[in-house]
Amino acid sequence: MTSDVPPSETTRWRAVVRVLRSPLNTFADALGCALLPACCALCGSPLPQLSPAPICDICWTEFPVLDGPACSRCGDALYSPVPTLCRACRLAPPPFARAVAYGLYQGRMKDAIHALKYNRLHPAAHGLGRMLAEAIAQLAAEAPAELLVVPVPLHRTKYAQRGFNQARLLASEALGFLRKSHPQWRLTLAASTLMRLRATGSQAGLSPRQRRLNVRAAFSVSDPAAVTMRHVLVVDDILTTGATARAAALALVQAGAASVWVATLARARRANETGYAGEAGYAGAPGRGIDLEDTEDVRMPVRAASTKVPGRAGPGTPAAGFYSPYVVQANRLDQPSC
Repeated sequence: MTSDVPPSETTRWRAVVRVLRSPLNTFADALGCALLPACCALCGSPLPQLSPAPICDICWTEFPVLDGPACSRCGDALYSPVPTLCRACRLAPPPFARAVAYGLYQGRMKDAIHALKYNRLHPAAHGLGRMLAEAIAQLAAEAPAELLVVPVPLHRTKYAQRGFNQARLLASEALGFLRKSHPQWRLTLAASTLMRLRATGSQAGLSPRQRRLNVRAAFSVSDPAAVTMRHVLVVDDILTTGATARAAALALVQAGAASVWVATLARARRANETGYAGEAGYAGAPGRGIDLEDTEDVRMPVRAASTKVPGRAGPGTPAAGFYSPYVVQANRLDQPSC
């Protein structure tokens, strides 16, 4: 025997929303916005249609995209086409092969990342993940055919406070797009590979030197055997001076990774070419420019002499056809000329 229980008001409204979200009825969509008005989380304008992510179409088109000459290694802005490496990468080559990003960390991009991280606007991760996928796709022509995708981890205290890792959320969304656009590319999410050993303070407001010291030895690999001779893609939301990317890549290389690549949703750029050592600083980020006084902190030792040999791997080479910038000769660390 059953009794008829009238549906709750919540159930009724959910049913209304499901109907009004139907793409087959634009009039119902407009009516739904009139009955259930919402504003764009970035600009505050009324949304003209119902959307899982409360960001208007105009704001999605206003995300600043990277363009112009860039360092072939870290992706930072170059103010002349020659040389192809920025000053920081020439003086202290990073332990990753290349870093790419979708857009600049300013304007709508900065607002959207803050809304995701601090306001828990999780639905925005889908659109942001599509942008991250476009950045990762820049590596398709040169990166290995198989990559472990490793999000930069949060310390357990930060994770408990925030409730989620934005890098992992973005990586998961990006892989969904890449499986469709690049089905032949074997990308495997390995979210537990990298660990943050200590609760580092916020990087916001720190100088480049302070950022490097803040994340020095902050990462470790949970299972070195899982990355030994494997190619790894490190994913994060923002790259500013590259201190976090360098520290994470160094931990992976020291654990035996054959090569490390980096992809971020956004990156900050120096205000001008001379923005080093306390001068102009980075656009879209607090703090100073790159402080080269601390470059020795990011140099990494290698296990054996390594050179690029097209098509084959010899003793000491990380992988066939992949270049390692660190050459050990007579116990001396030589950096490649530019």
